[in-house]
Amino acid sequence: MDSETLWTHAFEAANFVSTENNYAAPLETTGAVVKPEWIDHNGHMNVAFYLMAFDEAIGVAFNDIGLTKAYRRENQFATFVGDFHIHYARELLEGDPIRVTHQLVNFDEKRLHFCQAMYHGTEGYLAARSELISLHIDMRVRRVAPMAPHVYENVQRLGEAHATLPKPPNLGRTIEMKRRDAN
Repeated sequence: MDSETLWTHAFEAANFVSTENNYAAPLETTGAVVKPEWIDHNGHMNVAFYLMAFDEAIGVAFNDIGLTKAYRRENQFATFVGDFHIHYARELLEGDPIRVTHQLVNFDEKRLHFCQAMYHGTEGYLAARSELISLHIDMRVRRVAPMAPHVYENVQRLGEAHATLPKPPNLGRTIEMKRRDAN
């Protein structure tokens, strides 16, 4: 199965929708539910589907700020992920509803730095956090390029709204294993 077919199959009727206006602090998407095909041999949501759920949810948030399919198609722009980190906190199980928040922590006219938090949609516990850098790409030359002015103005408004939020935990976190003394 090619990746586009896998993506479409995995997320058909995922139903992520925005729950607030375009500049909420933080942005929020809800409506997805953990599907049976997302469950692994441990009986919980597989790591790959956390990434897919975060990516699907950020796509909804991107639409809210003007990075829509129509914008990308008409202007031959795309967004590529430059870096993505996930920290898993607590498992999600089949049928669990998902709520994702998105906080814009930094940006310029070519890049967006977001932190996301995934919660159980009704119980409210934190399931995972992600941090990502998204690059705005001119597909004609496949290079990072400035956003259209109207989109960048939306990003600036979102950045102003999110500047009042506290910095997310784990922002800029690196991965490491500290050695324990053998004694």
